[in-house]
Amino acid sequence: MMKRILVVGSGNAGLITATILKKRLGIQVDVISSKSIDIVGVGEGSTEHFSEYMRFVGILPIDLIKHCGSTFKSGIMFEGWGDNDYLHSVTNKYLKPLGQYQPILAKQIIERYPMTSEYLWDNKLDKWYLTQEKQQFEQYHFDSRKLNDFLINFSKKMGIGFYDDKIKNVIISDNGDIEMLVGEYSNYDYDFYIDATGFRKVLIGEMGVNWNSYGEYLKMNSAITFQTDEEDEYNLWTLSKTMDAGWLFRIPVQDRYGNGYIFDDNYITEEQAKKEVENYFNKEIDFGKKFKFDPGAVDRAWINNCVAVGLSSAFVEPLEASSIGTTIQQSFLLMHRITNYNEKSIEMYNKSFNDIMENTRDFIALHYVTNKCNTKFWKDMSKVELPETLKHNLEIWKNKLPISDDFSNLSQYKLFDSNNYIMILDGLLLFDIDSIEKEFESLNDEIKKEIADVTNMMIVEDNDIDEIGHKEYIKLMRTLPI
Repeated sequence: MMKRILVVGSGNAGLITATILKKRLGIQVDVISSKSIDIVGVGEGSTEHFSEYMRFVGILPIDLIKHCGSTFKSGIMFEGWGDNDYLHSVTNKYLKPLGQYQPILAKQIIERYPMTSEYLWDNKLDKWYLTQEKQQFEQYHFDSRKLNDFLINFSKKMGIGFYDDKIKNVIISDNGDIEMLVGEYSNYDYDFYIDATGFRKVLIGEMGVNWNSYGEYLKMNSAITFQTDEEDEYNLWTLSKTMDAGWLFRIPVQDRYGNGYIFDDNYITEEQAKKEVENYFNKEIDFGKKFKFDPGAVDRAWINNCVAVGLSSAFVEPLEASSIGTTIQQSFLLMHRITNYNEKSIEMYNKSFNDIMENTRDFIALHYVTNKCNTKFWKDMSKVELPETLKHNLEIWKNKLPISDDFSNLSQYKLFDSNNYIMILDGLLLFDIDSIEKEFESLNDEIKKEIADVTNMMIVEDNDIDEIGHKEYIKLMRTLPI
């Protein structure tokens, strides 16, 4: 019977995993990390999976607002990726699926009506949310360091132990299990180990893991990050703006913007990238971290009595905030597989992990299927090979909307489903509108009338909401008791 789990690494990935396992299993879970090792702290946005995590462990939105510098996130605003800017948002409360088919989205595509409410584009919220007891939203922006501090305190309240040490050696037994970790100050002997050491892969790297690179399909390999001052209003979305050799993200938290230029250094040097950023902001920038990466994932996230999470297991690129979402899905899956596990459990976990990463890889690759051609980088992107799985689905989606069954071969723990794909395909104008209309017109007249009533109601309700600015809303929330 498993009694003790050790998480190595106290970044967001390690803490999320520790709290999920502690909540589910109720056994001893400890975290070891060294204060001399800094967290990466690049990602400051979440997917909707973070809300599922919050609900599971008992974190309230007011906790994020008061302690983590958080703002709300309706989605990602894609600027310059196609003929028109578009917002990838999961906040559509009007969706009324017909089985797996989304007739509301189909009608919006056919009539070129925006899939997301205009007030979201204008950084407005509905005051109705202020009357709701738990203030639950789907996505958030947060200050990674403040979130990290909050999660450490939250973990301690759950009874999770912490050790400040640096692992110097990993002792592997004859059967391939981790037998012991040797630290600078002490040795650690546990039943199970979580590798949350980031790109260093301190544990899983000693167990024969291999890296599957996605570099054939995903060309981003470098990033520079920096901060800028807060502005008069908080954007209600992460900005993703195309640049000469990649794209720029801008994420609002309560006292600043977190920014980064993600690029392919085969087309631009670090100094040229910095110059392009400064030209965009029309001022000198105090740049922070710069790092290179090879997009991809380990071939096995679980080996014997060790599972790699977070950057130890995978990193694609920050485009859709997939890193934290992947950690959450991995941890939820692990909490079901870890009790009484055997080789089949490990095999099934690794299959699901590979499914998660295949789904993420394809979804990110889809964003680059664009007619943008204003620089050599963007011209060359049209020549990049697509994954066979994505090419197969694009052939299907030429004539009809994606449905969940198109992903039935993948784990239910995948991050992105049909609605996510629909919004990107529509934003990039990749649908054949005539085919989408024919599919919609195949509905019986009663259903089509019902859909027309809903879309008319959407327009009326969007025009009649009691709006409040995003920053004002955050200020009001900060006055509420926890």
